[in-house]
Amino acid sequence: MAIELTSGGIGFAFQHATLEGKITISVLGVFSLVSWTVIVGKFRQLRKARKQTERFLAAYAQGTSPLELFERKLAFAGSPMFEVYTEACAELKKQLAKYGGKVPVHGLSAVRIAIERGMGEAAVDLESGMIILGTAISGGPFVGLLGTVWGVMDTFSGIARVQQASLTAMAPGVAAALIATVAGLLVAIPSLFCYNYLVTRTRAITLEMDNFSAHLDTVFATDYLRERKNGDLTDSSGAYGQSAGQEQAYPLTGSAHHGVV
Repeated sequence: MAIELTSGGIGFAFQHATLEGKITISVLGVFSLVSWTVIVGKFRQLRKARKQTERFLAAYAQGTSPLELFERKLAFAGSPMFEVYTEACAELKKQLAKYGGKVPVHGLSAVRIAIERGMGEAAVDLESGMIILGTAISGGPFVGLLGTVWGVMDTFSGIARVQQASLTAMAPGVAAALIATVAGLLVAIPSLFCYNYLVTRTRAITLEMDNFSAHLDTVFATDYLRERKNGDLTDSSGAYGQSAGQEQAYPLTGSAHHGVV
């Protein structure tokens, strides 16, 4: 029975694989191990991000001020949205300390830049490791194909040397060569499915960050923007470039109601 099992499956093919084929399969095994490490890590990261973001939004909605959570030094580690919020609040506190209770337009522009910087850093963190899955998807089958072609070439070379072309002589070498392609596909297929799912979840989290960032932008402008008075001078950036008596329009989107994202 043991002989039949060995002669009928992957064990038989691996047993007759050449040294080059076994090296190829070993390389693909390393690819698979690294890919699954990334997959498990990303699933855990996104699950933690979702849970911590829900906790953060619940606490934020209950606050009476957009800066309340920041001033209370509450932490929601793993939430990309909270990281954006922290960057924005830290910059806003700097501007408030510099200008007092209200911030001019160019001060809120610095806050907007901080929001964009926080979003960029969060997006990079969410997408980290995805290049490994992309490499496994595109490279795994080609590495397996290389091992297959190499194994078939060795098989035909051996047949040519012994000058005996028969199915019995060719079968072990061809089977051993094809196992490299199987190994390549076993690396690529799970990586492909997981990659598509992870990309979809990452895009959803990024979209939620965009919406929350627009909300923060609006809330900060509503609560902390200094109203322009007659006689204010134009600053170097041209933020106050309108004539006296006109208010500078601040381009904002989203809801100004605190706690609604």
